[in-house]
Amino acid sequence: MTDSAFVQQLITGLTTGCVYALVALALVMIYQTTHLVNFAQGEMAVLSTYLVLVLISKGMSYWAAFAVTLVVSFLFGVAVERLLMRRFSGKPVITIVIVMVGMMILLNGIAGFAFGYEVRRFDSPFDSIAWLKTGFMSPHEAGVALVTLIVLFFVYAFFKFTKLGLAMRGAAANPLSSQFVGIDVGWILALGWGLAAAIGAIGGVMTAPVVFLDPNMMLSVILYSFAGAVLGGISNPWGAVAGGLMLGVAENLVGAYLIGSDLKLAFVLAVIVAVLTLAPNGLFGRRLIHRV
Repeated sequence: MTDSAFVQQLITGLTTGCVYALVALALVMIYQTTHLVNFAQGEMAVLSTYLVLVLISKGMSYWAAFAVTLVVSFLFGVAVERLLMRRFSGKPVITIVIVMVGMMILLNGIAGFAFGYEVRRFDSPFDSIAWLKTGFMSPHEAGVALVTLIVLFFVYAFFKFTKLGLAMRGAAANPLSSQFVGIDVGWILALGWGLAAAIGAIGGVMTAPVVFLDPNMMLSVILYSFAGAVLGGISNPWGAVAGGLMLGVAENLVGAYLIGSDLKLAFVLAVIVAVLTLAPNGLFGRRLIHRV
């Protein structure tokens, strides 16, 4: 391939990696406080994407529907933690995993029952924005990259400069000590679920114009995002973001130059196995040492 074709593949991989980075960030925000992966994250994002479509069909503008959906997704995430997951606090890990898998199946069924399993077109809001058109990126790809940067900026500012963000960091690092200084760890955990649901919703809305919308839209995306989180370090939010970007580039280049598109999923599974075997903490993950 020519140099321009290689650059095109590289940029496409980066924009795909932006979606993986968003969903990986959502996974890590829950993992930091529960040390478990929310297997229903993809289905929650699918329902949020359908909500955007419904609101648009009712006459609401795209960005108004997008904003309303973020609020609803946040509240839904908080409700899931308060009404469901809190009841299993302290239970064996396998119990919580079964609950999350059950929630994934339930939400997938709800999406199929409510909206059907036919594939639907989901137009990108960026196609009509002239200044997003570049020589190597489509308007949607450029828009996804821009949205990802905005989300990362706000997440960074939230955790770095707000008392609530600092409380979340403290609760994730040491829940017991956080309780001693007056932090309500239970509600902080619910807030983490809400933020993860909102960020996951952004990932779903950004994915739908590319793969089209159906109840199973996020199945492969959640796997790629999980692989990216493992690669970068699932204990480190920014490492997971970097891992998602790296995986998006690697997947695109390997698929284009080495193995073809049919084996890209096998490549991702190989990445997960290799990282867990050689570097369980990921490339940027924190290594925790416990004194006994």
